[in-house]
Amino acid sequence: MEEQDLMTEEAIHCAGCGIEIQTDDQAKPGYTPRSALDRDTVICQRCYRIKHYNEVAPVSMDDDDFLRILNGIGAADTLVVMVVDLFDFQGSWLRGLPRFVGKNPILLVGNKVDLLPKNINLNRVRNWIQHEAKERGLKPEDVVLVSAAKGIGIDELLARIGQLRKGKDVHIVGVTNVGKSTLINRILHDYGAADMEITTSPFPGTTLDKIEIPLEDGRLLYDTPGIINRDQIGHMVTAQDLRKLSPTARINPKVYQLNDQQTLFLAGLARIDFVRGERQSFTVYIANNLYIHRTKLDQADEIFAKHHGELLAPPTGESAKQLPAFTKHTVKIEAKGPTDIVISGLGWVTLQGKLPAVVDIHVPKGVAIGVRKALI
Repeated sequence: MEEQDLMTEEAIHCAGCGIEIQTDDQAKPGYTPRSALDRDTVICQRCYRIKHYNEVAPVSMDDDDFLRILNGIGAADTLVVMVVDLFDFQGSWLRGLPRFVGKNPILLVGNKVDLLPKNINLNRVRNWIQHEAKERGLKPEDVVLVSAAKGIGIDELLARIGQLRKGKDVHIVGVTNVGKSTLINRILHDYGAADMEITTSPFPGTTLDKIEIPLEDGRLLYDTPGIINRDQIGHMVTAQDLRKLSPTARINPKVYQLNDQQTLFLAGLARIDFVRGERQSFTVYIANNLYIHRTKLDQADEIFAKHHGELLAPPTGESAKQLPAFTKHTVKIEAKGPTDIVISGLGWVTLQGKLPAVVDIHVPKGVAIGVRKALI
């Protein structure tokens, strides 16, 4: 009993995810063997397994925990740095953020710029993000494009944080899998304190509580847990399949000239039916290794029934049966310029918008579909 009281009084937090360390119950978050407490840097067993074995355990935080953290940010005098995934802008948008941050300034960071095609105009991307943010009720102080994985744009990001925070703390926020912890690790590695490296993984929900990182002027930078956006397709597949649909290299767009009554299967994760319109191009932006299958619309149901989980994969094998049933979303494209049809967590398909079209999108129930002005 005395030993437990001592642990409570002298609480140790995991340097990887921020959870309070405990040595009593291996099945609960924060567990680490008592023998590991003597190390200079203590991490929980979950972070150890992510770091060394690429294994992940379920997260115990619920929506109330996330709301508590967000409400705490609104009550603080801080600079809010919101990280979004450029490849999954809609799926990584933190809805309702203005409601939580109050009058605190917001710096918007577009991560994974290295995944966008080479010929893209980055100034246009910045302007596009500003426009999309405004459409969602957010007016950021600035937009910075970075690649946490490649170290691109980090100097500019740090300079803008320094200019905008004006002696305040900094809170970095975002949904799961946008690369927040990778970004902070890049900052720590390039600018000192590398021994504080935060646990990163391609799985949702790695950071379990706020991690405090001291700044030079005595203020703090907080890494917060990734908030779960449940309409992303990544939350509906296995960890193995999530690796396959998450891009790790620059996207090579694939262009298909389609007549109406033709279908594109995006692996076994989505189906695009060109229902009505003149012949036109469909440009697909998804992870390069995902298989795309073109067929006739009147054969699509039969092909899906016969080949889902095999030819049409991921999801693979038995995991295909665990995917929610597909639902249909009808999109009418008007001749108003290039338009993206976005599938949350998977990618998007661009139509040039020179000709009207009617397109049916079939995705697992719960996955969000969006239509936007084309990013590229």
